[in-house]
Amino acid sequence: MRLSSTRSGRAAKPGGVHHPLFARCYAHLSESADTRLGLAALRERLLAGLSGRVIEIGAGNGLNFARYPAAVSEVVAIEPEPLLRRLALQAALRADVPVDVVPGTAEALPVKSESFDAAVLCLVLCSVRDVRRALAEVRRVLKPGGEVRFLEHGRGGGRVMRSAQRALDRTVWPHLAGGCHLSRAPLTELREAGFTVGPYQRVSLPDRGPRLPWSYGVLGTARRPGPMA
Repeated sequence: MRLSSTRSGRAAKPGGVHHPLFARCYAHLSESADTRLGLAALRERLLAGLSGRVIEIGAGNGLNFARYPAAVSEVVAIEPEPLLRRLALQAALRADVPVDVVPGTAEALPVKSESFDAAVLCLVLCSVRDVRRALAEVRRVLKPGGEVRFLEHGRGGGRVMRSAQRALDRTVWPHLAGGCHLSRAPLTELREAGFTVGPYQRVSLPDRGPRLPWSYGVLGTARRPGPMA
């Protein structure tokens, strides 16, 4: 298989994730979901004020690309799923900032250490295979003092809802939703990975209506400890 050539001249090995049915469903539904679930406004808040060189992990079909502010000099977007990566490449061509779409996985980012000012995690920690290893990679590639912007969903609600989330995770949900898990705890995972977390805000997905097992979200920032560049 031929290696993919990126704008920056790197050769990147293809990632090892393949969820073709989920990818087709996600590509079909994601844009309308931005409006129906209130995700579009959350994406705007997630990316506002970013600058410098940014890595986005699990970029999907590139819905964030059009929302990066002009102060961002480059986005390196990692996406392991082949169909979603092809759609992300198309979205990159329409973006106002340079976007370099690269195959790879969160657990083995194909980029140099301490080479990014910020990292974006948007609805991705729920589906990575190894959260601890993925966040160690995020910490590795950020400059000291570098910022993480995150919009994630996970564990929430009362005892009955959390029991339902765990039951779904043990049975059908990861198979139906491209490896997604409902009962992970992104704030705890970021802290355990050595990031300083905050500020952050609890959000609901969708923003109105009944709470569902995937409704419990959090939007915020974290930093890799160390002096700012």
